[in-house]
Amino acid sequence: MVMPTDTTNSLALDARGMNALKQSAHQKSPEALKAAATQFEAMFLNMIMKSMREASPQDGPMDSQETKTYTTMLDQQLSQTLAKRGVGLADMMIKQMTIHGLGGTTAGGTDAAAAANGPASALDALNEAAVAAGGLVPKLGDAGLGGLRGVNPDAMQGQKNALDAPRPVSGKAAHIQAFQDKLGADAEAASRATGIPAKFMLGQAALESGWGKREIIARNGTPSHNLFGIKAGPSWKGKVVSAVTTEYVNGVPQTRVEKFRAYSSYSEAFNDYAKLLKSNPRYDSVIANAQDAASFARGLQRAGYATDPHYAAKLSRIINHSLA
Repeated sequence: MVMPTDTTNSLALDARGMNALKQSAHQKSPEALKAAATQFEAMFLNMIMKSMREASPQDGPMDSQETKTYTTMLDQQLSQTLAKRGVGLADMMIKQMTIHGLGGTTAGGTDAAAAANGPASALDALNEAAVAAGGLVPKLGDAGLGGLRGVNPDAMQGQKNALDAPRPVSGKAAHIQAFQDKLGADAEAASRATGIPAKFMLGQAALESGWGKREIIARNGTPSHNLFGIKAGPSWKGKVVSAVTTEYVNGVPQTRVEKFRAYSSYSEAFNDYAKLLKSNPRYDSVIANAQDAASFARGLQRAGYATDPHYAAKLSRIINHSLA
């Protein structure tokens, strides 16, 4: 008999623990079932962390491919530790699978009887557990734990908040919903002036400001209300604020101090953004393709709105997933 391995006690990158888990999964003992469910919970928590990292800005002066690699490793190990404590998903899966006789003989009859009336496999039972969890658990594909399907990255990010508080009615993460509620009316007004969907402008404001958390602030703490990272060129006659920014020169990030426009309100910021796109000829193609998120994002990048080589991909992801 192969004793089940508690992989939550080992390194997340230790393949031997997963091999032992696969061997013990062939048994129908409660211990093997618990070990598998706990490891699934660790995978779920890791997906939450991964989605949160992807939705956060990763182009700061201290960010690099090396830091991303070590952050990924840290998140994987942290997921193992959190799963050992448990957040309730493993217990729910164990209960669901036990009901259908996948964790040993059930109180209602033999394994054969349970298999005839219940799910055809542990995969089906896990999917039923996902439904029972109210959508907290991602549905699995035919490849089992390695074939997750139908996972919305932002929905996964929202689950992090759901572990501690009720999910918003809209199903979006709390900070995304709050951002939309706060700026939705201003975005709609700018949309009427430009023809660009409000969601597209909200997505760009979210990308430029880190969902409002990295709004440019003056030295005295006064907010600039500049959510779009619009710089103060020679033609700008309004208030300005200086801030450190990252610019890409030939694909290489460089840190600089630049002057940015400052506004008295977010409404003024959206109006100026709309005016900029409408009055500058280089953005004509952006407005012409404003019905498609990917074309809109690529148009902005081609027009030189930002120097980040991944700007279009980041903006498209926010519009199509975070704000969907």
